Amino acid sequence: MIVSLRMFRIVQENTILEGNFMIRSLLIGAMGLASVACAHAQKEDVPPTPFVIPAENIATSQALKETALKSDLALDIITDLTTKVGPRLAGTPQEEKARTWGVEKFKELGFENVRVEPFELDLWTRGRSVYEEVTLTAPYPQPLYAISLGGGAATPEEGTEASVAYFKSYDAFKANTETDVTGKIVFVGDRMTAARTGEGYGWANRKRRDAWIMAEDRGAVALFIRSVGTSSNRFAHTGMMSFPEGRRPNIPALSVSNPDADQIERISATGEDMKIRLKTFAGWRGKSMSGNVIGEIVGRENPEEIVIIGGHLDSWDTGTGALDDGAGVGITMAAAKLIADLPEKPRRTIRVVLFGAEEVGLVGARAYAKERMEDETLDNHVIGSESDFGAGEVWRFGSNVGADALSAMDAIGRELAPLGIIRGNNKSGGGPDMMPLQAAGVPMGRLDQNGEDYFEFHHTPNDTVDKIEKSELQQNVAAWAMFTYLAAELDVDYRAGREEE
Repeated sequence: MIVSLRMFRIVQENTILEGNFMIRSLLIGAMGLASVACAHAQKEDVPPTPFVIPAENIATSQALKETALKSDLALDIITDLTTKVGPRLAGTPQEEKARTWGVEKFKELGFENVRVEPFELDLWTRGRSVYEEVTLTAPYPQPLYAISLGGGAATPEEGTEASVAYFKSYDAFKANTETDVTGKIVFVGDRMTAARTGEGYGWANRKRRDAWIMAEDRGAVALFIRSVGTSSNRFAHTGMMSFPEGRRPNIPALSVSNPDADQIERISATGEDMKIRLKTFAGWRGKSMSGNVIGEIVGRENPEEIVIIGGHLDSWDTGTGALDDGAGVGITMAAAKLIADLPEKPRRTIRVVLFGAEEVGLVGARAYAKERMEDETLDNHVIGSESDFGAGEVWRFGSNVGADALSAMDAIGRELAPLGIIRGNNKSGGGPDMMPLQAAGVPMGRLDQNGEDYFEFHHTPNDTVDKIEKSELQQNVAAWAMFTYLAAELDVDYRAGREEE
């Protein structure tokens, strides 16, 4: 394995309270090690022998493509999930309802070995309503559209009113330790820039992750941030905060819609004292249950070898989670179903996992990987990938495999090219829920979607099924069906050529 078992156990022993920040930091570092190892394993003085996909496999993958480009199955799945279940916050009865839906849908589509693997988590909810009470009371009274961030605390029952300490950016807040924010509401700006790679998200998301820590430590009574999104609509983008060393916020933390953040910025520029009154009901509610829903297409020759794909079943509680991540659920289920309908099943098993509790810290992904570590079946996972970036057209195919498998991935990339997909590098991830598996050494493929408008809807009430473009969704299914089928069918060791620790 590229990454030691010790490193992975450090990750898996973290509790949910450590959130996305600690988990992703460790895992991203682990993925970097994997990429470096792959690069060093390549023999620079001997060009790799081009991999030739057998003609019959090419024909099958092309047939899958043509079927997928005419299929409405993915859209039907997404519509069914978002209509019959709707919002499905991790650990709530709605997420439980989604698991029941997932089991029924897998069985309806003819998947094998359908099951739920349950796990425990700490439950956070918004409380009485998803609509917090937030009002600018001075100098120009008016309502503000804001929403609690995941993990934030409630106000006192009577609410809170305080002056605003305005900081243009996360970096400005971090650097300015002289301004007294005691008893004030800290507001932190930073605008997110749209990009098809979504690369602006991580930078803009710093304030959501841990600005609350600085605000609370400096005596603030609440934290407000500009929405981590690109929408100009009056919707606030929610999302989970990070909780280092098991620490939880004692102050409310809210995201403000971009138009309202603009208003706060303009008023701040006048130098007038700005006050906000808020009442929120959020908090932690004790232990609850979630689970990963699994369905399989059992391989005809090597059923013990697993190609794992999927999306996450949970969503935030504001929209209906069509893009995040009903799309990933629909795309991967539909792609696998098209493969299941072939006259002959592929060589390896295809396992579709609908991960639970992704939004609150990759809890389901870590539970899945931990169980495979414990039962020693992790090495059976030959390659993995997740769809979790909406339903925009796939434009790039990346990988993270051993050097000896690169030629095979390049060959798959050539088959995907007619769909408008370019070949990326070998330093790719496999998606958020694949991170624990990748950190433990499982190879990855990556079908990158165009996310230029993804953060218009991400984590907002506007994440609904009407935002999905059917033709782009069909292209996604075609790409996933081709990649998944070839990954499961070709006689390739995707770990080959990696340096062992």
